[in-house]
Amino acid sequence: MNQNSAELLRRHGVQVTAQRLAVLAAVSSRPHCTADDVAKVVRVEIGVISRQAVYDALAVLADTGLIRRIQPARSPARYEDRTGDNHHHLICRSCGRMVDVDCAVGAAPCLTPADASGYEIDEAEVIYWGCCPECLEKITDNQKDDPR
Repeated sequence: MNQNSAELLRRHGVQVTAQRLAVLAAVSSRPHCTADDVAKVVRVEIGVISRQAVYDALAVLADTGLIRRIQPARSPARYEDRTGDNHHHLICRSCGRMVDVDCAVGAAPCLTPADASGYEIDEAEVIYWGCCPECLEKITDNQKDDPR
């Protein structure tokens, strides 16, 4: 058991369990992972864990701000331990790879809507979609190989 992680859970009022420690470690070691990814890593680490236990641990950790849940369109929820800095994400439409990108401009929320409709905005969640360099290279290579 990692003492630093256990203390982190305690400081946030979260009961320390082997499952929660393993889920936190999995998210920390694999940014932007899905719940299924977490379950696979945790099972290697501690053995048997139910899918529901993984979801429950992820929910507790996200609710207390220890991890961040990201829900891109047409994608399962993903989890990361980079929290509190209002960063954004780039996602490849081809392979699904996700990477962090710092705020577009200035401090949070870093984007201002044309009409805030009376809301006090404190965060902007932005996802940029495109094609990663590796997939672009594959597309370019395939076009070179295509004799048409």
